[in-house]
Amino acid sequence: MTNNSHYVVHNPNGGWDSKRANGERAIKHFDNQKDCIDFTRKISQNQGTEMRIQGRDGKFRSADSHGNDPFPPRG
Repeated sequence: MTNNSHYVVHNPNGGWDSKRANGERAIKHFDNQKDCIDFTRKISQNQGTEMRIQGRDGKFRSADSHGNDPFPPRG
């Protein structure tokens, strides 16, 4: 986990957690993934960080960059 990231992770006891990189505790716990993604996206956009979303299988399935993107698209 990079220091400037926020994560949506599956909680082994059920539900989903919004966490800061290297954080031991969840910022907030949710019963469903969609609500957790929406909450974490707002935080990530406000703080200009990367947001990564973990699937139920534990693998990260997507990421959104809301800050200094290390690989911005050419345009």
